[in-house]
Amino acid sequence: MRFALVLAMWPVAALADITVFAAASLKTALDEAVRLYEGEAVTLSYAGSSALARQIGYGAPADLFISANPDWIDWLDAEGLVTQQAPLLGNRLVLIGPAGAESGPPEALLPGAERIAMALVDAVPAGIYGKQAMTSLGLWDQVAPRVVQADNVRAALALVALGEAPLGVVYATDAQAEPRVTVLAEFPEHSHAPIRYPVALLDGHGTGAQAFYDWLQGDEAAQVFQTHGFSVLGAQ
Repeated sequence: MRFALVLAMWPVAALADITVFAAASLKTALDEAVRLYEGEAVTLSYAGSSALARQIGYGAPADLFISANPDWIDWLDAEGLVTQQAPLLGNRLVLIGPAGAESGPPEALLPGAERIAMALVDAVPAGIYGKQAMTSLGLWDQVAPRVVQADNVRAALALVALGEAPLGVVYATDAQAEPRVTVLAEFPEHSHAPIRYPVALLDGHGTGAQAFYDWLQGDEAAQVFQTHGFSVLGAQ
């Protein structure tokens, strides 16, 4: 089964001074950060990192891209579409259930779950990390037939929040942003690749984009991201 939750669509508003494509898991924190920014107007477009990278590759009008893993930034860089990039944020991977559910290790909870909500496991970073973690723990072959794949991690979060799936695999920051779910377990860091969000300044960016790119790596933005549960990798 696949469920889709569309957070934003290309094309975005053509009149925006700065257009940022960002991984869906950044929505709550980045929305708040942009409200503090005193430079040019910023329009934010959210979706799975894979979908956004492909849109940029097809010519979507974006000035910056924040991906939930480095691979999609590297792909765009290889296409000659990145002028600068920097490490920005880190995150953690968790197993969630509805608010009030009992916690326990993934090895105990996942095998008995009727459905497990995840972002696309072969394309979207949260899904890729989740599949890595379950494979490392020896669970993937057992649970794969019951995985419900969503287009992005916030869509997977919504499936659990709405009661459509009893368990889900999301980032810790997503769980923090949704009061209808609770964290049941955190996947060991060694079970998956490090969760890193790089930011890229894209070829053909507008004049105000450099200032926003720099501001995202500064102290004011760092405080917002940390409040929402992210680790900050490169604050100036």
